[in-house]
Amino acid sequence: MNGLPKQGARQQAAQTGMTLLELLVVVAIIALGTVGVGLAVRDSGQNQLEQEAQRLSALLETARAQSQASGAAVHFVLTAQGFAWEGLPPESPGNPGLPTRWLSPNTTAMIVSASAQRLGPGSGIDTGVNTAGPASILLGPEPLIAPLAVRLQSLEGRERPSLWVSTDGVRAFRVGNPRSQNP
Repeated sequence: MNGLPKQGARQQAAQTGMTLLELLVVVAIIALGTVGVGLAVRDSGQNQLEQEAQRLSALLETARAQSQASGAAVHFVLTAQGFAWEGLPPESPGNPGLPTRWLSPNTTAMIVSASAQRLGPGSGIDTGVNTAGPASILLGPEPLIAPLAVRLQSLEGRERPSLWVSTDGVRAFRVGNPRSQNP
């Protein structure tokens, strides 16, 4: 009659929409869920590279220990297919030997070392395309070796992440920046 809506209609219109507080709560829940998913899902290329680096560190320490125990010189050699170990006993049923391939075919490596040796033709090892530096490092049998580092790089993704496996020659191999080895 006078053109104003009835009080019941006004209450019904007010209850159909969301309040600002409800909207803020919904946005906060979505933001927390997004952050949780972002933290849970990491770059698979970086994860793979970290696994490669930890594995290489353990393999280098194993070869170094075997060299010291046997008294034979052991060389870590980069190849087109991965890497090789020269000087270790041959594989047998009781001794399966150390792995010679990267976990991912997209992994490349480069050796940076003062004691690295370039293998020449006739060495029996194809030093291939995945090495830009020296092709071989001596891991023993002496307990002290020259400081060295192996740079691993993943060819996956646009960023091409890289990690270092290094030693100061006294301590064990570890993953990280080679300059951080000094106390």
